[in-house]
Amino acid sequence: MKKQLLSLLFIAFCTTLFAQVSTQEKQALIDFYNATNGEQWNNSWEVDQPVSEWQGVTLENDKVIGITLLFNNVEGTIPSSIGNLTNLETLELSFNKINGELPTTIGNLKTLKVLALNGNNLSGAIPTSLGNLTQLKQFHVSSNKLTGAIPASVQNLTLLEVFNVFDNQLTGILPTDLAQNNNLKELMVAENNFTNPEIFSMVLLSNSGALLDLTKEPSITSPANSIIAIETSDDE
Repeated sequence: MKKQLLSLLFIAFCTTLFAQVSTQEKQALIDFYNATNGEQWNNSWEVDQPVSEWQGVTLENDKVIGITLLFNNVEGTIPSSIGNLTNLETLELSFNKINGELPTTIGNLKTLKVLALNGNNLSGAIPTSLGNLTQLKQFHVSSNKLTGAIPASVQNLTLLEVFNVFDNQLTGILPTDLAQNNNLKELMVAENNFTNPEIFSMVLLSNSGALLDLTKEPSITSPANSIIAIETSDDE
């Protein structure tokens, strides 16, 4: 009896020790690996090894909370199953060769805080589902080929600190709600084709964009394609 009890305890210990992410999350990672030519990455994943050993993947309590693959020769499209990584807090895929559109399922990542896709070949519109990411603090998609208007749903991103869409092919009106976001510290929107960039030429954010009345004619203007990059000091 004692021997059986010890065996059961040992099995339970091993199960806890080698616990892994859910089948759904692991499949989402494998989908991403396959869709982006994972075997040719600079630092590839050994998919036959535990997910905890996959470079650039961060786990917490057996849940995938981070993917960081900067400068990793990631080439291909982001599969819709990325939306199954519902515990993700950081998705950092900047400076790779990712193409195609941002899947609408990106809006399923309700715990996401950082979405960074700078320096890729993304095209198409920013999905309206971006507005579902109410925990998002940083949005970086500079130097891509994104088109269309910024969705009005960005007004839902009340925790946003950085909004960076610099150097794309975006059009339409810049939502003034962005500048009136109390948490916004950096706003980079130049090198696009917005119709109202002059009202963003100088946005003085002292931790509260609400101090600026964007419904009035701005006193300072700049050329439509000039760099607009504003950062506030935490000391202000």
